[in-house]
Amino acid sequence: MANDQKTQKTQKTQKTAAETFTADERAAMKEHAKEMRAAARRAASADKAAADEADVLAKIAEMQESDRVIAERLHVIVKEAAPELAPKTWYGMPAYARNGKVLCYFQSAQKFNARYATFGFNDVANLDDDALWPVVFAVKELNAEVEARIAELVKRAVS
Repeated sequence: MANDQKTQKTQKTQKTAAETFTADERAAMKEHAKEMRAAARRAASADKAAADEADVLAKIAEMQESDRVIAERLHVIVKEAAPELAPKTWYGMPAYARNGKVLCYFQSAQKFNARYATFGFNDVANLDDDALWPVVFAVKELNAEVEARIAELVKRAVS
């Protein structure tokens, strides 16, 4: 009897993926699974880096114009600031990895119907600064000052 009650309670509290994640989040997870399969196929390929960068550029090309302009420029900034980073897609977003781990990424506003695009860093980035520091930045537009700050952050992140 106790097991039946526990089973009923568990069934009531468990949510399905459809109830837990939004359609956009489920689509991003499916995209990530697709990326992982493609990466596994390319692992032995000599053209892996070129194919990964082509995937990034294709994702950028799919973006709405306002985000596409930012993403194209960020791609150049990251490649110039840290040529050792490898472009790759990550949950359907342009990302830049070191030793296979995503260090920084761009997320278009369109991706999750957000108010603005973002440029963010994962925990492998060397940005630690005291007890609190930002790791995701809203990007509404790029100008010389913003571009210089992003380049500085990317250089610091890979140091």
